Amino acid sequence: MEQTEKRNKDYYVIDLMHILKTLWSRAWIIVLVGVIAGIAGFSYSSFAIEPKYSAGVMLYVNNNSVSLGNTSFSISASQLSAAQSLAKTYTVILNNRTTLEKIIEKSNVKYSYKELSGMIEATTVNETEILQITVTSTDPYEAARIANCIAEVLPIRISEIIEGSSMEVVDSAVVNRNKVSPSITKYTAVGLLLGVFFAVAVIVVFALMDDTIHDEEYILNTYDYPILAKIPDLVSGGNKQYGYYYQRKNRQSDSGDQNGIEQ
Repeated sequence: MEQTEKRNKDYYVIDLMHILKTLWSRAWIIVLVGVIAGIAGFSYSSFAIEPKYSAGVMLYVNNNSVSLGNTSFSISASQLSAAQSLAKTYTVILNNRTTLEKIIEKSNVKYSYKELSGMIEATTVNETEILQITVTSTDPYEAARIANCIAEVLPIRISEIIEGSSMEVVDSAVVNRNKVSPSITKYTAVGLLLGVFFAVAVIVVFALMDDTIHDEEYILNTYDYPILAKIPDLVSGGNKQYGYYYQRKNRQSDSGDQNGIEQ
């Protein structure tokens, strides 16, 4: 039982070494496939994907007095957990169909309200009363125009819905010609890693499927059969010259020398 377990253990160790040796001997294939995949990722991100640009506005949320029905009372932004709660409220109003249609009309863009909603992102700045609204578009000028239109439409829209609430523009949008996506570096790195992973996976699979006996150690550690003889390399034996092929080569060489002497 002990010997069987030892043989099984050695068998897996030898397999692991065989896989590592196979990977090492085919390292050039892994590098080549990785480089090709990296170039493919670079080319795809550079030429196939349309670049996108973003522009943003910053708005200050002021909520000093709120009226509900006939009852009016004062309330501060901090009392409403301003950054979190108000951001969610104003984001819902911003992504409302009526608000988006007014923004579309004012900015004179040809988008549906659903498409425009997907282009807009609203977040609070460090959990304060400042609301950051970012617009992403394939045209940097269009992104800035839509963002500035939001800064004009949203405060009016909010004041119509929530009495006593107001918004002030902290920072207007400007044209930003630096693209935000796609990231060429990211696509290139992902392509390189995927190429290397694919090459390694294929080589490992072929190594596991390889049932060729490469040396006598495999037989000794796998089977109980003794090795009675080893067939030497008769063709390329290095400095060791023996066997039928060597003798034949020598005979041909000697015959050639004798013919040269006779002539």
